[in-house]
Amino acid sequence: MLSQESGWVGRWSPGIGDASIAGWVTVVAYFFAVFLCARAYLRRRSDDRYQAERRVWLALACALLGLGINKQLDLQTALTEAGRTLALQQGWYAERRVVQGIFVLAVIIGGVGVGGWLLTQARRSSKALRKGLLGAVTLGAFVVVRAASFHHVDLLLGQTWAGLRLNVLLEIGGIVWVACGAASVRPAHKQSATV
Repeated sequence: MLSQESGWVGRWSPGIGDASIAGWVTVVAYFFAVFLCARAYLRRRSDDRYQAERRVWLALACALLGLGINKQLDLQTALTEAGRTLALQQGWYAERRVVQGIFVLAVIIGGVGVGGWLLTQARRSSKALRKGLLGAVTLGAFVVVRAASFHHVDLLLGQTWAGLRLNVLLEIGGIVWVACGAASVRPAHKQSATV
C-alpha cells in the first residue's frame, strides 16, 4: 500500500512545477504566443472572409494560456493523484495499468482526431494559420507523449541536444511555430475612398 502524503489532491499541492530557467522561458514563450494569437484574432475581426480563422486563433490563444498556466502548476499531476487516490479508495489500484492504458489510448485517439481535423482545415486557410496549426499539432503530439509517461518515452524525452532536453526543444518548437504564424497575420486593409 502506498503512503498517503498530505496535499490538496493526494501528494499534489499548487506550487511552482518547473523553477528551472528552461521552465520559465517556456512559460514566457507560452504567454507571448497567447498575446500574438489574440492579436491575430483581433486583426481578422473586420474581414468576413476570415471568420473561421478568427475562431482558430482564439482557440489557440485559450489553449496556450491553459498550457502556460499548467506548465508551472502541474495540474496533470493533480489529475494523476486524484486517480491514484480513487483507485486506492475503491480497491482497484493493482489494476490501474489497464485504466491508464485506456486513458492514454483515448488521449491519443482524441489528439489524432483533432490534429487530423486541424490539418484538413489548414488546406483552406492562410499561410499564417497553417504555420500556427503546425505548431499546435507539434504541441499536441508533445502533450500526448507526455501524457503517456511510459518509462522509455521519458528516457527519450530526457535526452539532450545542444545542451537542452528533447522535451524542452519539442515544447518550445511548437510554441515558436504557433507564435510565428500568429505574428505573420497582418491587419485587414480598410478600403479608402478615392477623391
